[in-house]
Amino acid sequence: MTEQQPAPENPEGDEPIKQRKNGLYPAVSDELAASMKSGWADTELHDLQPIAQAAETARRRAGLSARFPGERLVIPAGNLKTRSNDTEYSFRASTEYVYLTGDQTQDGVLVLEPGAEGHQATLYLLPRSNRENGEFWLDGMGELWVGRRHSLTEAERLYGMPCADVRELADALREAGGPVRAVRGHDAGIEEALTDKVTAERDEELRVFISEQRLVKDAFEVGELQKAVDSTVRGFEDVVKVLDKAEATSERYIEGTFFLRARVEGNDVGYGSICAAGPHATTLHWVRNDGAVRSGDLLLLDAGVETNSLYTADVTRTLPINGTYTALQRKIYDAVFEAQEAGIAAVKPGAKYRDFHDAAQRVLAEKLVEWGLVEGPAERVLELGLQRRWTLHGTGHMLGLDVHDCAVARTETYVDGVLEPGMVLTVEPGLYFQADDTTVPEEYRGIGVRIEDDILVTEDGNRNLSAALPRAASDVEAWMASLKS
Repeated sequence: MTEQQPAPENPEGDEPIKQRKNGLYPAVSDELAASMKSGWADTELHDLQPIAQAAETARRRAGLSARFPGERLVIPAGNLKTRSNDTEYSFRASTEYVYLTGDQTQDGVLVLEPGAEGHQATLYLLPRSNRENGEFWLDGMGELWVGRRHSLTEAERLYGMPCADVRELADALREAGGPVRAVRGHDAGIEEALTDKVTAERDEELRVFISEQRLVKDAFEVGELQKAVDSTVRGFEDVVKVLDKAEATSERYIEGTFFLRARVEGNDVGYGSICAAGPHATTLHWVRNDGAVRSGDLLLLDAGVETNSLYTADVTRTLPINGTYTALQRKIYDAVFEAQEAGIAAVKPGAKYRDFHDAAQRVLAEKLVEWGLVEGPAERVLELGLQRRWTLHGTGHMLGLDVHDCAVARTETYVDGVLEPGMVLTVEPGLYFQADDTTVPEEYRGIGVRIEDDILVTEDGNRNLSAALPRAASDVEAWMASLKS
């Protein structure tokens, strides 16, 4: 990785471009500075079309405007976060910002300015790097270092709203009057500019409303989620084809294999991939992925591709590493599969959100009683929550731009709400027998099974977006054999 070189103070009298302490060039000659100002072609893009979701983002902003009339609304994308010294984590714009704009660039801010008839939306962005003062080649965020940005005119064509220089926004917000709400936690500079104008309670109401807006997906979002799932299916196929190489190395080989598919066909993985072999499958969020992969054990792979528009899949399969379940592995797997079938069947418009969880948990409780692991009847087990020693987690969650989407929605509209067409949720029951659990027979210990699919609520029931990935034990074995033949 090359080092940014220092520059002298900005000749136009602005803030000096930040210098690196140990750069190899102590200064820039007048002749070099003059050379770097000229000889560059005009690269303005004149044939840009609006982004695919421009009509949807406009409708979303209109809904937000109607909910908060007469109030200024400020939604930042966020800033880069330092990973170490002068390197940063890959930037991921805030979900609220992406949902309302479709833009993903760092430092952007959406402002909805109230007027007599609703709001005027303006997107505040960093413009092209300045070539007169050397910013474009001397500053660490200059375009020769990090790549070309869209001009403000280009951005207006892409996002369908006026665009302005974000570097002027903080001062404007400090001087503005009237009620303001902002999405917090993403841009400290914007929050500082609004510090005497906002309240935590009012800002939380804004965040909650946007979260609840996202409960029902529009056609664009459903299409993106299907893309994410389709790529995820191909990523699972990739993993099965290289399980022999994972056995020779570690779970990291599985993680890297899936990540390659995510980066080739999408933006990234939507969350840290869980590549849990053997007893690691009993750890719900095993993301260290540094363990051994052994023939005869199970691999619990929980992973999802994130599309370039940032919608993510979330799929889990528990696979026999050698291609065939043992009798006990299949017994446990079949119980989880039966529970998932019951859960998926309960997903339909008008059903309570909790119904799919209750249906799956009932099946698992009955199995645990049947196997003699807990005293029945199943009604007693469920009433006391005793099955949770081995089921551990809820049976699903909303899915979208966030893997755990709509997370700050009110309980009455989410967990205690009713399913509607367009909602997308996971159904993911599991059974986990910890390696040190002396309440179960020794042969159970260290076995963990989860099966997870992404389910769209339709007008007449549901559609399994991840149905292309086999679920029944025999189908999984046949699928794995076909990929290795």
